[in-house]
Amino acid sequence: MPYTPIIGTLGYILSPDRQFVLMIHRNARPDDQAFGKYNGLGGKVERDEDVAACMKREIREEAGVEVAAMQLRGTISWPGFGPNGEDWLGFVFLIYQFVGEPVMRNDEGTLEWTPLQRLLDACSTDPRTRDRAALPMWPGDPYFLPLVFDDDPRPFHGVMPYENGQPVSWRYTRL
Repeated sequence: MPYTPIIGTLGYILSPDRQFVLMIHRNARPDDQAFGKYNGLGGKVERDEDVAACMKREIREEAGVEVAAMQLRGTISWPGFGPNGEDWLGFVFLIYQFVGEPVMRNDEGTLEWTPLQRLLDACSTDPRTRDRAALPMWPGDPYFLPLVFDDDPRPFHGVMPYENGQPVSWRYTRL
């Protein structure tokens, strides 16, 4: 059976000093599948756009800024990720230059400049460090977020199957 995922983008905006990441705290709608979680910005690719155009549009719509420079950091296949078990294929970007001042709220929640170190600590395999960071996120995010912000210039390409809202495995390659 062919793989026919929903295609989306996920972007992480760095502050000019590269010490903070603009995250959305999904706290606007209690019926939101991601309610309470912190996440990057992004969304579904529309029929008439490429993934880079989608990322730029989503950043403009969700944060109110224009992307000036970004880098594709990786791709992730999420079989079974959606609320009804839908498959997703995500293109993950790091936005390191933008024009404008980000809005601090949108229809999904509050936008917050989160210390990059706190985000990375929340991904730690050491439970003491992770618990100190106390940053609620998708359970699969700690597996790939360190790759988004590391110094390796090669993009990663991963697969993270989900069952019942939880990742069941993670593997990736870098080329």
